[in-house]
Amino acid sequence: MAHKSGFVSIVGNPNVGKSTLSNLLVGERLSIITSKSQTTRHKILGILNTDEYQIVFSDTPGVVKPAYKLQESMMKYSKSALIDADVILFVTDTVEKPGKNIEFIEDVAKSETPVILVINKIDLSNQEELEKLVEIWKELLPNAEIMPISALHKFSVSQLFNRILELIPVSPPYFDKDALTDKPMRFFVSEIIREKILLYYQQEIPYSVEVVIEEYKEEKKIVNISAIIYVSRDSQKGIIIGQGGKAIKKLGMESRREIEKFINKKVFLNLFVKVNKDWRDKESSLKNFGYENN
Repeated sequence: MAHKSGFVSIVGNPNVGKSTLSNLLVGERLSIITSKSQTTRHKILGILNTDEYQIVFSDTPGVVKPAYKLQESMMKYSKSALIDADVILFVTDTVEKPGKNIEFIEDVAKSETPVILVINKIDLSNQEELEKLVEIWKELLPNAEIMPISALHKFSVSQLFNRILELIPVSPPYFDKDALTDKPMRFFVSEIIREKILLYYQQEIPYSVEVVIEEYKEEKKIVNISAIIYVSRDSQKGIIIGQGGKAIKKLGMESRREIEKFINKKVFLNLFVKVNKDWRDKESSLKNFGYENN
C-alpha cells in the first residue's frame, strides 16, 4: 500500500469535545481539557505515525466572537485551519444549538476540502433528537459527511478514524516518523500549569492568565523549571497567590505532579506571578507570548 500523509483540522465551538477527540485520535494527551470554554489558545499539532501513514491532527481554539486581541489571534488559528487541511472535522455536540457562530459555519460550507461533521456526546441524547439534529445540520452543511460519536465513551471513534484514513491523500511523511508534535516541551509544561489554573481558580482569573517558562533545565535526576504566571491586574496577582501563599502552593504542587507524569522525571518547580496590565489587548505582549505566528 502506498504511504499516506495528511493534515486533519479539528474545528468547532468551545466545549464540544474537540480536545478530547484530538487526544483520543492521536493517542496522547497533548491538549488541555477542562469544562471551561476557551481552553485551547493555540493550534496544537498531534502527529500519528505508522509505517503506512502519517496523520497530522490540528486541535484549534473554539470559535468565538472576539472581544479582545487575544481572541482575534485565536480565531486566526481556527480560520487558517480551514485552508491548511486535507480533511476538516467540524465538531458539534447534542447540547449546543445548531448554527451557533453561523459565519464560521458558512466558511466551512464554502470549503472544497472534505468535511466530516462530528456530532459528539450522543450519550446525552436519544435517537429521535439525534435524527432531528442530523436533518438541521444537513441543511447547514449540505456537503459534509455526518458521523455521530461519543468521544468520552469512545463510541464510533474507530469508524471516524477509518474514514479519515480513507480521505488522507497518498504522500510521503511531512515530519520525522518519531515526531509526536510540533511544540517543544516548554509549551506543554506551560499548558499543564495553565490547566491547573483553569481548574482551581474561578470567574475571570483563568482567562486573564498566561504562563511563560523562563527556565527548563534538565539534569541527570531532576528537571528544574521556573515559570512566570502573568495576570492582567494587581488584584488578580493576590488571588493567584492566595492568603499566606496557600493557593499558589497548591497550584505548584498539583502542577509539579502532572508535569512529572508527563515527562516521566522528577521536577523542581518554581512559580512566580507578575502583572502585565491588559496583556490580552496588547499586540507587543501577545507577540512575546507566541501568538504572532498565525
